[in-house]
Amino acid sequence: MKLLLYLSYIGKDFSGYQVQVGLRTVQGELCRAAQEIFGYECDVTGCSRTDRGVHANMFCVTVAKKGEDDLQTHIKINKIPDAMCAHLPEDISVWHAEWCDGEFHPRYDAVYKEYIYRIYNRRQRDPFEEGRSLHYPKKISEDALELMQKAADKLVGEHDFSAFMAQGSKVESTVRNICYAKVERRGDLIIFRVAADGFLYNMVRILTGTLLAVAEGKISPNEIEDIIESCDRSRAGMTAPAWGLYLNKVKY
Repeated sequence: MKLLLYLSYIGKDFSGYQVQVGLRTVQGELCRAAQEIFGYECDVTGCSRTDRGVHANMFCVTVAKKGEDDLQTHIKINKIPDAMCAHLPEDISVWHAEWCDGEFHPRYDAVYKEYIYRIYNRRQRDPFEEGRSLHYPKKISEDALELMQKAADKLVGEHDFSAFMAQGSKVESTVRNICYAKVERRGDLIIFRVAADGFLYNMVRILTGTLLAVAEGKISPNEIEDIIESCDRSRAGMTAPAWGLYLNKVKY
């Protein structure tokens, strides 16, 4: 049996999830903490590879003894989150642990993942939102918000999303299935929520930039289908900054 951990982290001071020599990463901190707790080197496998500055409200990893599909410990399962938190920095928190089959993979066994992108929509910046959302000072009206939702509706379904992928990315397939895409206002926050069976590199950030272009009148909601069919990155919007993006939910 492997250990399945659920955690959250603030990505601001990490160079992304994946281990990189000489850089501070989420995976690196988890590997260090696991070795300190269990007494041997561990393989820590994540559900995604978030980029530098990206946050996670819910992120899942499996932990096993290095080179094996098993983990042995005398620590009770309900005590493992506390043990991990005691060995982790303050910007990572493990809040649930359970056992899973040795064949389980947190990335490939996910039914879908949900990301949110937070846009702080007020003229003046908020110091508590610095590094946690995109500050967008120009007022997004209710009419513009409605146009953004109309554009988001056209993203739903199985499509080739090449137009919403960072140029130079190398993947076997650029087809993804978006389950839902919603734009909502919560006070001064505009939240773009999108779930899919998988995402291309920078896909959510480019989708966000495209929806902002819709709000600005630079792209019409009716153009979204043509942009998808074109597979042309230059026709979509900007790549929104990393710091507004959160992995929000993983469904197994």
